[in-house]
Amino acid sequence: MSAQKPGQNASPLRLGIAGLGTVGTGTVKIIQKHAAMLSSRAGRPVAITAVSARDRMKNRDVDLSGYAWETDARALAVRDDIDVFVELIGGDEGIAREAVTAALKAGKDVVTANKALLAIHGQELAELAEAHGRVIRFEAAVAGGIPIIKTMTESLAGNEIRRVMGVMNGTCNYILTRMENAGLPYETVFEEARQLGYLEADPTLDVGGIDASHKLALLAAIAFGAKPSFGAVEIEGIERVSIDDIRRAADMGYRIKLLGVAQMTGRGLEQRMSPCLVPAESPLGQLQGGTNMVVVEGDSVGQIVLRGAGAGEGPTASAVMSDVVEIARGVRMPSFGQPASELATPQAARTAVPAAYYIRLQLTDKPGALAKVASVLGEAGISIDRMRQYGHSETAGIAPVLIVTHKTTPDAIDHAIEALPKTGVIAGEPVELRIEEV
Repeated sequence: MSAQKPGQNASPLRLGIAGLGTVGTGTVKIIQKHAAMLSSRAGRPVAITAVSARDRMKNRDVDLSGYAWETDARALAVRDDIDVFVELIGGDEGIAREAVTAALKAGKDVVTANKALLAIHGQELAELAEAHGRVIRFEAAVAGGIPIIKTMTESLAGNEIRRVMGVMNGTCNYILTRMENAGLPYETVFEEARQLGYLEADPTLDVGGIDASHKLALLAAIAFGAKPSFGAVEIEGIERVSIDDIRRAADMGYRIKLLGVAQMTGRGLEQRMSPCLVPAESPLGQLQGGTNMVVVEGDSVGQIVLRGAGAGEGPTASAVMSDVVEIARGVRMPSFGQPASELATPQAARTAVPAAYYIRLQLTDKPGALAKVASVLGEAGISIDRMRQYGHSETAGIAPVLIVTHKTTPDAIDHAIEALPKTGVIAGEPVELRIEEV
């Protein structure tokens, strides 16, 4: 008698896929293209039973004729002939939340790419999953095709995580690198990104840092054994980054990135998403276009860097399928790496870790102007590491001045930035950006 091949007689893992946009159709394509490979790797066949989307007649460039159709994702979630509910609808409320809740209560495992849902309701959903003996997997919710969730929950399980940070919104990274490479202002590149379809329907989700902050909240929960706390993330988008800042930062050996950073301190959990300067020669500084990068620092492993496509049909669908295959293999794991009941309620802490700062000023041509600036910084306890003054701008009597400080606290910087316009030698509002060590 010949040996039985893996998955030869095993019952299939039956999927119900809700949401047939870019990621949903990409997931269907992978299953149709690689059915035999998936069966071999998973130890059992992986099959789609039913699907759901708003418009059944839309041309999606994939054959859906072999699947049952549900117009309501909530009905799909509770079908008797599915084992795993794959939620690719999006949104933190409404049908997505209701369908995921219904699926868990009906005894279905859940795979989702919905970072907003989990960043806001992740704790209650994790508790619900565990109460019903189910799992929620969400590799596709953070950084597209980069396997950061599995890396942190599995490969780095023996580490105390010191810091996690990264560039987690490809649209923002595209805008910033395009501004630098083409010498174009923010408004021009923003409109270019909109025309190319890179921006969300609500662009502030991207450029306002909200999308990336959802992802940071999930990584922080895993890294520090804490309940997801999106509301505690300090968020600043890239709207105020000018082409002048990008050029001046480059002159000083830096690049500007929308950088998410989470770290546990003696005062509590710091989570911030903001434009920062990073060394141009660092891995984050060299990151171009729509690519994502996540950096994790552990006490045993040191620093590791993961880089890859942060969005798109193929990369995100690939991440969805990694979770599906894990479930097919029988891998059961708490949503955030440890039981939901054991997750701590983090004390939110405003960023206080000292750092160097970049300050750009428009200095008026008055005697003693630089001395007044230096005096304000000195009174705030800030010392200057480097300073550069450029020639007068097109506005008569105004000269751009760049300052890079030694390490100081955010409170000291806030005090100085508030005081500088009162000196009478500053035109316009000063610009300050944190310089992150990477």
